[in-house]
Amino acid sequence: MSAVSVAPSTPLPAVTKVPFGRLLLVEWRKMTDTRAGRALLIISAGMLLLAMGIVVLVAALNDTFSLGLSAWSSILTIPLSLLTPVLAIMIVTQEWGQRTNMVTFSLEPSRLRVMAAKLVAVVAFALALIAVALLCGIVGNALAAAVGGYDASWSIDGQVLGWSIAQQLLYFVSAFGIAMCLLSTPFSIVVVYVDQLLLPLMVWSTLYFIFDWAADLIPFIDMGYAMAPFMGAGGMMPDGTQLPDPGTQQVLALICSIFLWVVVPVVLGAYRVLKSEVK
Repeated sequence: MSAVSVAPSTPLPAVTKVPFGRLLLVEWRKMTDTRAGRALLIISAGMLLLAMGIVVLVAALNDTFSLGLSAWSSILTIPLSLLTPVLAIMIVTQEWGQRTNMVTFSLEPSRLRVMAAKLVAVVAFALALIAVALLCGIVGNALAAAVGGYDASWSIDGQVLGWSIAQQLLYFVSAFGIAMCLLSTPFSIVVVYVDQLLLPLMVWSTLYFIFDWAADLIPFIDMGYAMAPFMGAGGMMPDGTQLPDPGTQQVLALICSIFLWVVVPVVLGAYRVLKSEVK
């Protein structure tokens, strides 16, 4: 009986990883080139133009009204921050809600790389929106000065601008982390809006008026109140008192609130995404 000869098998082609830049472009397109993404961007642009129109109209009707570039920038970041965090949520939850995660994680098995690409896309998107708000602020400042008949102020406080950018980025990353924890679009949207809008406006501000301990406790659990002393520049707290100067307590409150609403959701959310069954 002769031995059977086995032909050497053909070597498998070398496997190359998907470049991170390609992952980033894909996630960027998932966030902006969908019907839901386009609808949110169109509505946000409409709110931005509406805010500009209202301020210009006030400048035209009130002879004593004047507004500088810093104030314009602060005003125009508000319309963008109302709806666009939903995009940071959907870029995570749509993979699990529409079950596209099987395709995504088959093409790129490393879930950590996919989530990193989503996070970088969210941060880049937030920076792009802030740049758009600043450009609109420049146009609105010139237009309001021309309509109102006053000299436009082009000075801008670098500290206030820096903290405003940091605040928007932290809110976007917080929404991203909460979405990873819940993996559900409606639940994530509810939690984010309760945390970023309802609690500060309806609960925390009320507690400020009623209880003395609220001024010491709330900045430790709310990022907006924690950042207020750093970007206040002479502003007032909800109870009418002057914003405190940043000190050791304010720094600790800022670190604690960021840890609570950014670090914890991102870490727990990444763990859940890595361990969740893809089906």
